[in-house]
Amino acid sequence: MYRKKIPFDIDCGVKIAMEVIGGKWKSCIIQELDKGPKRPSELHRYFDDASPRVINQQLRELEIHGMIQKKIFSELPPHTEYSITEQGRTLLPIIEQLEKWGDGFRPQMKKILEMED
Repeated sequence: MYRKKIPFDIDCGVKIAMEVIGGKWKSCIIQELDKGPKRPSELHRYFDDASPRVINQQLRELEIHGMIQKKIFSELPPHTEYSITEQGRTLLPIIEQLEKWGDGFRPQMKKILEMED
C-alpha cells in the first residue's frame, strides 16, 4: 500500500474519519454492501463511472480499516465476496446524514455548476 510522505495525525478525529470514508466511492460501497454481500464484479457494474482499479483500491482500504470483510470461496470456479462488518455499519448513520445534507445543498450546487458553463 502507498505510504504517505506526511505522517498521519492520529489526534484529529475528523482526519481519522476522512481517512476511513474519504474517497469518491467508499460511502457508496458501504451503502451498497449494507443491502447484502456482493462480488467485486457486481460492484464494478453498479459503479460503472469508476474504473475497476479505483473500486478495487477503495475496497482494499475499507477492508484494511475493518469496515468491510472479504470472503474467498475455494470452490470451482473460485470467487470472492465483500460484506459490511459491524464496525462498518456504524458509518451508515453518518453517511445518511451526509446524503441528507447533500440533497439539501443540491439547488445551490446546480447554480454553481450553471455558472461554470
